[in-house]
Amino acid sequence: MTKKQKTMAARLSVSAVFLIAGALMEGRTAYAWIPFVISYLSAGYDIPLKAVRNIFHGQVFDENFLMTVATFGAIGCGALEEAVAVMLFYQVGELFSDYAVNKSRKSITELMDINPEYANLVRDGKEEKVDPYEVEIGDTIIIKPGEKVPLDGVIVKGSSSLDTKALTGESMPVEVKERDPIISGSINLNGLLEVQVTKLFDDSTVAKILELVENASSRKAKAENFITKFARVYTPVVVCLALVLAVIPPLLTGGNWGIWIYRACSFLVVSCPCALVISVPLSFFGGLGAASRQGILMKGSNYLEAVASLDTVVFDKTGTLTTGKFQVTRVKPAEGTKDQLLELAAYGEFHSNHPIAISVKEAYGKRVEESRIVTAKEIAGHGIHAVLELENGRKDLYIGNERLMKAQGITITEVPEIMGTSLYIAEDGVFLGSIIISDTVREDVPDALHGLRRAGVRRLIMLTGDKPEVGRAVADKLSLDEAYGGLLPADKVLKVEELLTAKPEGSTLGFVGDGINDAPVLARADIGIAMGGIGSDAAVEAADVVIMTDEPSRLVDAIVIARKTMRIVKQNIIFAIGVKVLVLILTALGFATMWAAVFADVGVSVLAILNAIRALNYKKAREKAFEGSAGTEV
Repeated sequence: MTKKQKTMAARLSVSAVFLIAGALMEGRTAYAWIPFVISYLSAGYDIPLKAVRNIFHGQVFDENFLMTVATFGAIGCGALEEAVAVMLFYQVGELFSDYAVNKSRKSITELMDINPEYANLVRDGKEEKVDPYEVEIGDTIIIKPGEKVPLDGVIVKGSSSLDTKALTGESMPVEVKERDPIISGSINLNGLLEVQVTKLFDDSTVAKILELVENASSRKAKAENFITKFARVYTPVVVCLALVLAVIPPLLTGGNWGIWIYRACSFLVVSCPCALVISVPLSFFGGLGAASRQGILMKGSNYLEAVASLDTVVFDKTGTLTTGKFQVTRVKPAEGTKDQLLELAAYGEFHSNHPIAISVKEAYGKRVEESRIVTAKEIAGHGIHAVLELENGRKDLYIGNERLMKAQGITITEVPEIMGTSLYIAEDGVFLGSIIISDTVREDVPDALHGLRRAGVRRLIMLTGDKPEVGRAVADKLSLDEAYGGLLPADKVLKVEELLTAKPEGSTLGFVGDGINDAPVLARADIGIAMGGIGSDAAVEAADVVIMTDEPSRLVDAIVIARKTMRIVKQNIIFAIGVKVLVLILTALGFATMWAAVFADVGVSVLAILNAIRALNYKKAREKAFEGSAGTEV
């Protein structure tokens, strides 16, 4: 609890003690009113003051005004005990809601802690502590154990473990070494790091995240806007109705003015829209907090609301469904074994820095004895001609594409692969086999697609700039509904516009991408979802939702969180309005006392707030969403 909350708790404790004392003294002494007055002042002396202050600022019909008029009216009718109880329970509800709001904000405010206060800049061989804004691109900074990474850069010296929990929701530390990129906002756990800065602070990861968080509250969902408009109209209307209830019936019937004023005061207590005004934004805030814990940043509650109705999800291929990195996916020997073929290729490609060569050497994973390489010559656009000194003698080796094999008069004895790039190997004019290098599917994509199906997403579509047959092959492996290949960025936008026209009314279409060429289509879709870890700055800027972990399966998390939040919001709206309308009618007819009014106000508020807090709890929902997805293969 905060200091302010502790003070309020103490005030309410004193108020409760004097309320009980007054209740015990009532009917036994003429001085029973004294503990009631002390109880009232202890609990709510500030409420009338706030009401007066707000009136001078143009805010007449707020909850402070309603509670002041209602309790003063009850006191005037002689219902002192009830007036005190109303004020006490109202303040208990306010304390509880304040505590709940602070608790729900915790996960968001944790993100604000990533903001670095300084950077250790190396100038003229000396280290000095400066403001991160002072650091330029190309400067060298030192990051010590326990310090926050202040700017994006590349490690030039040292190795360490990084805590990226606040950025990605990932609890396990990330190991980094020389030449690895490093992003601001993470925490250096152990080693000393020397980093060359690649981005100014304004353009850094931490600055962009903080901007997203700060702006999220300004983008309200339709439900939030509805509640705001509802409260503006509802409150003055019920005040007028309460006035009518207090004046018209006794004038027409000649009835007891005290009874009708009492009913009017009870009416005002019931009418307080606290349950809606507090619980609905709190529900959305809880949903945004739950999403941030999973490494999902939503730029506003309006986008959370839209994610809940996702019907169609369109994916970019490279870098989104696939890793965007070359890897050896198959070894197909025509002669000898897979290991022998891979060894020959690794030796032949040893001196090459081509991405295909790098992927072959990584797949081989053993030390290459450079002394065995007699010559190695790169043939532009074709491949490698190498001469190797092996145990069984000197070998003349050709490694490359189909054009190289044809130029050497070597016959390829296998069917070409649709997926990936084929690296053919021949030794002394004899075809030995091929190695398939391709972009691999992200590890969690099968789980992501399975989860989206379980979440009720009707269509899963892929758009790619690759050849249509490659796109179709990937889509078939992943069991996607549709795939469109050979698309330029402008073509992707046109295709998304076509899909938007065809989608069911009331549903939303989301596009998931990562590259700079995805920015136009991210902006055009109902919901643009960017892979934030590897994603380009342009893609992150254009997107409405940013997945910091680069895991497509987090989209399932986002949908489940959004739908749970919207269920809670609807429950609170129906429950609060339903109970209040019922009690308002009963109060006007004289069947409900001020105690019922207290429940309809404070009780409903507390129950709605408790329900809203559920939006923060996501564990069980996640387990259910991914149930049965383990072991899915591509």
